[in-house]
Amino acid sequence: MSKSHSSENRWQFQSGPVSRRRLLAATAGFGLTGMLGAFSSLAAAQRAAASKRPNIVVILADDQGWGDLSIHGNTNLSTPHIDSLARDGALFERFYVCAVCAPTRAEFLTGRYHGRGGVRGVSTGAERLNLDEKTIAQSFKAGGYATGAFGKWHNGSQFPYHPNARGFDEYYGFTSGHWGLYFDPELDHNGKLVRGKGYITDDLTNHALDFITQNKDRQFFCYLPFNTPHSPMEVPDRFFEKFASLEPKMRARDPKLEEIPMTRAALAMSENIDWNVGRVLARIEELKLAGDTIVMYFSDNGPNSWRWNDGMKGRKGSVDEGGLRVPFLIRWPGHIRPGARIPQIAGAIDLLPTLADMAGVRVVSTKPLDGKSVKPLLLGTAKEWPDRMIFSLQNKRISVRNQQYRLDAGGQLFDMVADPGQDRDISKEKPEVAAKLREAVAQWGKEVLPMVGPDDRPYPVGHSKTTMLPARDGVSGGGIKRSANAPNCSYFTNWTSKDDKMTWDIEVGQGGEYDADIYYTCRPEDVGSIVELSFLGARVQAKISEAHNPPLIGAEFDRVPRGGESYWKDFRALRLGAIALAKGRGELLLRALDTTGKQVADIRYVMLTRRK
Repeated sequence: MSKSHSSENRWQFQSGPVSRRRLLAATAGFGLTGMLGAFSSLAAAQRAAASKRPNIVVILADDQGWGDLSIHGNTNLSTPHIDSLARDGALFERFYVCAVCAPTRAEFLTGRYHGRGGVRGVSTGAERLNLDEKTIAQSFKAGGYATGAFGKWHNGSQFPYHPNARGFDEYYGFTSGHWGLYFDPELDHNGKLVRGKGYITDDLTNHALDFITQNKDRQFFCYLPFNTPHSPMEVPDRFFEKFASLEPKMRARDPKLEEIPMTRAALAMSENIDWNVGRVLARIEELKLAGDTIVMYFSDNGPNSWRWNDGMKGRKGSVDEGGLRVPFLIRWPGHIRPGARIPQIAGAIDLLPTLADMAGVRVVSTKPLDGKSVKPLLLGTAKEWPDRMIFSLQNKRISVRNQQYRLDAGGQLFDMVADPGQDRDISKEKPEVAAKLREAVAQWGKEVLPMVGPDDRPYPVGHSKTTMLPARDGVSGGGIKRSANAPNCSYFTNWTSKDDKMTWDIEVGQGGEYDADIYYTCRPEDVGSIVELSFLGARVQAKISEAHNPPLIGAEFDRVPRGGESYWKDFRALRLGAIALAKGRGELLLRALDTTGKQVADIRYVMLTRRK
């Protein structure tokens, strides 16, 4: 822990600690005027020091494997802008995240293993980060930074889980996991639904560039979490044309498992990401901020398909090397030696303490961090670096990695230096190493696994003026189905009977009158059903009197047939009326009192807006 994080440094100005002795020395022998002058000079010095603190830009790819960059040796594509971060700064050779998206994002935000923060999965509320966890944005905001996030949040949607309630002044993106449309999609701008403009990765970057420009005269913390190359595999023509007929020379560990169309799309999406990273770097140069800005780039898990990944075992969802080892590149001109290669293992849990240490920002979390600052490795000041263990958890499967060995979820031991593909179990040859790592896993599991049990957290209502309750967070009853297997961007459909229902487990934090809306589609021949929304005895009813039957969108943009994501359509708001919601927890129920056609409606959201 750096000196500025110590609990004994109670005299804390914005730029760092100030000792009582220094403060007294600065004012000794002065009268009131002299003391005021000394304080003014000291404050000016503090402001000057603060002005030299670095800006932070964190770029996060989604489902991009370690092998999806040309700097790692993949000749199937070219990523010169991302690669330049290593040329001008440092590259971690072995950097580890989680097996899937939301847990990695939580570990970046908190510096703690995701299980400690209540993140159990990737959808239906399991992705939420507990409200007693403090984020990296809250630390930097408390340190005087402007904070903005632009992209896939994936750690909670309703306030106070929303990014605007977790330390980010500005937010533009979507708060769930999968998204069903990448061209002109529906997005969230500071809690309000808006329509994006153009391809989503380009659009998110545009908003990040605006944020950087608007805050060029103060310190800023810019978090740019992309949602590509996550499926659906959609990418603009100008990036896909290069790969449309590509026969990749570098293939997956088992070529028979590789789906070449998926590889082509992922490579095209990776080159689009690289182009956008280039735009960010160019804007920083234009504003003459390069020397004052830390830029880092990493991904949230291994590749989302079988493609070249240097022979590593596993992919996304796996707690083997291929599911967990990702790119990590970082530059800070004048501080990090250009071209540095760092062999020591590190992970997402290290990013909060590292960035706070490098920027001289106090970590506001009072909980112990699992990560450690790797600033000494980056700045070349580490005289020695003790070996450590990094644990990985997915669906109660645990693996652990130290500098040389990995113990997999089945208890097999691999020498990752001699056998990076995890082909030969050496647990019998190295019983003492295997025993030590197994004991570590057992102890860590006893501590963390109880925290990722059944999820009984309700969805909060009333902590912001408007609360969105998407179908993703609801439970269907009767014959109602989701529009796709993956809940994240789904809607409810097949609502045909008065026995069907949709429910949300909610807790109203502020009782009172709320305007209730449903976002629906309805065919002309089905118009006329009466629907009711109720909660703890209060209810409101309305007739669906107007047809709204837009087409499904998305298939025309897909480069390969999609798997879990729902197609998208334009849902319209129907005001049900006012409902008096009592403070407390209960079941919010949407059902039909009368049906007229073959189907009542498709439902995307219930929206509750507090009147006062």
